[in-house]
Amino acid sequence: MPGAQVRTPESVEEVRTALADHDYLADEGLATAVFLALTLQRPLLLEGEAGVGKTEVAKVLARWTGGELLRLQCYEGIDVSQAVYEWDWSRQLLHLRTAEATGAVAAGTDALEDELWSERFLVRRPLLAAIDHREGPPPVLLVDEVDRADDEFEAFLLEILSDYSVTVPELGTFRAAVPPIVVITSNRTRDVHDALKRRCLYHWVEHPDFEREVAVVRLRVPAAGETLARQVAAMVEQVRELGLYKPPGVAESIDWAQALAALGRTELDAAAVQATLGTVLKYREDQERVRGRGVDELVRAAVSRAT
Repeated sequence: MPGAQVRTPESVEEVRTALADHDYLADEGLATAVFLALTLQRPLLLEGEAGVGKTEVAKVLARWTGGELLRLQCYEGIDVSQAVYEWDWSRQLLHLRTAEATGAVAAGTDALEDELWSERFLVRRPLLAAIDHREGPPPVLLVDEVDRADDEFEAFLLEILSDYSVTVPELGTFRAAVPPIVVITSNRTRDVHDALKRRCLYHWVEHPDFEREVAVVRLRVPAAGETLARQVAAMVEQVRELGLYKPPGVAESIDWAQALAALGRTELDAAAVQATLGTVLKYREDQERVRGRGVDELVRAAVSRAT
């Protein structure tokens, strides 16, 4: 049975509201990009620094639409067997041995070969699973950190996204009855090729402004309280301006607020920052830079900003 079509949202505001209902506070630019991706049935390429919420967009879309989330984590050397499909060799071998033991090989070699290279033994990886979707809402295909893959894989991905089809030599061509919702993310460790960018709608995901980051922390960490959420957001805002190797993203702001709330803190102070700095900064050099800048001074400025 062909997959069901997702109802196209009627406005950008509907998208923003739906994302917010599923705990994602999108700005106007991101909500517009998502609206156009759903309306035009185009892949959405999200670039930005780590921790700004790119991957979360796909997860929220899956919760909103009810489609299955199919995540393909990219890495150097990824190939067809990890991304598209492979054959279940162990089950094929077991089936062959069973046929030999029962005499089925001699009785019908052609029939046995057809069985061995049937969908029964086909292992669908995320790209094929997204295309050969047969029931329910279209899945959400998340191609995460495509910049970690090599040029050959990127070219292969572009070919698949051009017409949403995959050819398995032993079985034929699989085509999507309804295109999946595709979200591609990149941390821009290298530039994604122009050909892939042309195939996609593009949006650069920025760190949120102060008030939106406060709202995100309050939404995701209710235990933090308004005062602590504002002070954490203000402190992170300052830390990002220190030229760190890996500036903290929204994910780290959330983690920090959770850690402080778990310690029973209701306000930020120098001792709390020193004790929990590893929650928000994951490199020793970055921690040393913050300490060198003066934790007391940064906390005072954050408290003032949050007031």
